[in-house]
Amino acid sequence: MTASFKPVSVAIGDLTAHPANVRSNSPETYDPENIAHLKASIAVLGLLQPLLVQKLDGKYAVLAGGRRHAALKELVADKVAKGFTAKTKIDCRLVPDDCDVTTALSLAENITQAPMNAIDEFEAFARMMEVDGQTPETIAKTFGTTVAAVKGRLRYGLIHPDIRAAARAKTITLDTMKAFAEHPSQEVQREVYEALTKEDSYLQAYTVRQALKSRGVQVSDDIGAFVRADYEARGGAVAADLLEEHSVLEDAALVETILLEKLGVAAEEARAKLGFAWADAMVRYDYATMADYGRVYPGPIEPDEAAQKRIDEITAELEQLQLEMEDEGLDDGAYNALYDRVDALEEEARDLQEAYSAEDLARAGVIASWSGGQVTLHVGLLRPEDIVKEEGARAASANTTGEEAPDAGEITYPASLADDLKTERAMALGAAMALHPEATLDLTLFKLVSDVLASGMAVTQAIKIDARKEYRSHAKMDEIDETSLEQVAAAHDALDLSWLDDTRAPADQFAAFRALEAGEKAKLVAYATASTTQSCFARDRQRDSLMHAFEIEIMPDIRAHWTPNAALFNRFKKAWLLKILGEDLGLAQEAVTLASSSKKEIVAFCDKLFAEPFATLTDAQRAAVVAWCPPMMQTAGVACDEAEPIEESPEPDSEVAQAA
Repeated sequence: MTASFKPVSVAIGDLTAHPANVRSNSPETYDPENIAHLKASIAVLGLLQPLLVQKLDGKYAVLAGGRRHAALKELVADKVAKGFTAKTKIDCRLVPDDCDVTTALSLAENITQAPMNAIDEFEAFARMMEVDGQTPETIAKTFGTTVAAVKGRLRYGLIHPDIRAAARAKTITLDTMKAFAEHPSQEVQREVYEALTKEDSYLQAYTVRQALKSRGVQVSDDIGAFVRADYEARGGAVAADLLEEHSVLEDAALVETILLEKLGVAAEEARAKLGFAWADAMVRYDYATMADYGRVYPGPIEPDEAAQKRIDEITAELEQLQLEMEDEGLDDGAYNALYDRVDALEEEARDLQEAYSAEDLARAGVIASWSGGQVTLHVGLLRPEDIVKEEGARAASANTTGEEAPDAGEITYPASLADDLKTERAMALGAAMALHPEATLDLTLFKLVSDVLASGMAVTQAIKIDARKEYRSHAKMDEIDETSLEQVAAAHDALDLSWLDDTRAPADQFAAFRALEAGEKAKLVAYATASTTQSCFARDRQRDSLMHAFEIEIMPDIRAHWTPNAALFNRFKKAWLLKILGEDLGLAQEAVTLASSSKKEIVAFCDKLFAEPFATLTDAQRAAVVAWCPPMMQTAGVACDEAEPIEESPEPDSEVAQAA
C-alpha cells in the first residue's frame, strides 16, 4: 500500500504530530533521552526512511515516524548540529486526505519494525569495524552510544561462527555465548566449545569462563599487565584482539613463571631490607597450606640517639599537621593529603620504636604473593620445620628425641618403613579416638583453646586441629569505635583461666581443663573461636553457607556491636556524607543546609548524630540512624549470591555503595 503513496519533500518546520499516531499518547517515547541514538544516527547518516504524512490544516501531520520527527526537531534546536534548520526539507510519503486507515497504517509501521536480534546487532558492529574500517569511536558517534557499549558488542560479533549459530538455535543461551569472548582466538573458542559439549551437558557461562582461564591471561588483567613486558621480551605468544585490552597472553605457564620470579625478587628485597633469614614466593597465598606456619612480631625497643631525635621531629610535625587539619577552609583534596602525611609519619615513628629480635630474624622469613592486583608481603613467618626445631630445643641437646641412642648392632628402620609405621600408628590412634568421643571432644576443645590463649607453642602437634589468633590490621585502629573491643574484653574477664598455668605440664593443664563445668568450657571455646575470625564483609552464602547462616543467627544487627564514628566519616568524601544524610537517613533538609559547610563540620555532625540520635528526629529518621551501616557490613537480609559476570560493569547504585 505504501508504494502508491506520493513522494513529497517537506520542510521540518512544516511537520506536526498526527492525532491518529498510536504513540501520540506516550510522551515518554519522545523524551530527548529516548531519541538520542536516533538523533545521532540521522546527524551522521541522514534520514534513511521517509516519514508517512497526511495534510491537515495546512501542515503535514506525521502519521508514522513520530520518533524520527522528534529527532529532527532536536537537531534543529541543537546549535552544534550542522545542516538542520526549520527550512531543511526531508523525504516523506503523502497519505491521501480521504484515506480512512490512518490508525492501521501507523500501528502497522510501529509493530512491524521489531528490534534487531542481539546477535545480528553484534555481527553488524563487527562488520563495520572489519569491513568498513570504522573505529569504536566513529561507530559510537553514528549510533549515539558510548564507546564502552560499542566495544562490548564488537567482542560478541567476533565469536566463532559455530558458537554464534548455537546461540541463534538456542542450543546455548546468549550469556553463555558472550562468555566465549573472554578469549579472542576463534580457534581456542571452538576447541573449548567442543570439549565442553562432548558429554551433551547443559553449558553454562561460568563453566566457559573457567575453561578459558586455563588458555591464557588477558593483558588487561592485573597479572597480565604486571608481567606483559617480560612476557613479550621472552617471546611469549599473544592472541591479539581487535580491541587491545582483550588480547590474551596465551602461554599461561610462562605467565606464572614470570610472576613467581617477580614475586621472588620482591620477597628477597624485603628480606634483605628487614634482615630475615629466608624469602619465598607463591602466586596465591594459600591459607590452608600456611596453617602450619607460625609468625613472629616486632617488639618495643629503646631508640638510639639518632632515632629519638627523628621521633621528636615527627612528634612536632604531627602536632603542626593536626593544627592545619582544623582549618575549616581546607578542601577535600588538601585535607586528604594531610591525612595521608599523618599516616606516613605515624608508621615511621612505629618503625623507629619497634624491631624484631635477633633470634626471630635468624629463623623467620618473607613470602610474597599476588593479591588484589598487587604484590603482597607476608613478613615474620616461621616455617613448620623451624617451629619443630624450637620445640626440640627444649629437650636435651645431646638427644632431641628423648630416646636412648641405639647400639651399633641394633636394628634401625629404613626411613620409608618408619614413615609407614607412623601412618599405621596414626590410623590406630584415630580409631581409638573415634571410640572414645567424650575424651576426644575434651582434647579437641583443649587444643583449640590453648592454641589461642596460651602464650607458648601449641600443646601438641599430634592432631591436625589448628587455631591461631587473627591479627587484624587497620589503618586507624586507635580511632575506631570500641564497642566490640569492650564486649570482647568483658568476655575475656569472665573466663575461668585457672587451668592455664604455664608452670604446669600440658597433661596437668588438660586435667584441670576437663574438670571445668560445661558452661565454662563453652565460654572458652566461644572466646577462642571469636579470636580466629578473619576480616571480611558479608559472607557469600554460596561459598560459605554455614558461616553466612551462623552470622545472621548471632549477629542479625551489626549495630549492636559497632557504631559509625568520626574515624569512618573522615574517610568518606563530602559528597558521600551528604548522600548518606539525604538519601539513606531521610535528613534531606540537613543535607542541603550542610552542603555549604566544610567536610570537618559535616563529619562532626554525623559523629554526634550516630553517638546519640537527636531528639528532633522523626520515628523513621531515628530508625534509619539506628540501623545504618555501610553496605556489605550488615548480615541480615544481605543478598550475597554470586552473580555471573556481565559484559559491562554496571554503575554502582550510589557513590556511597562504591565507597563502602
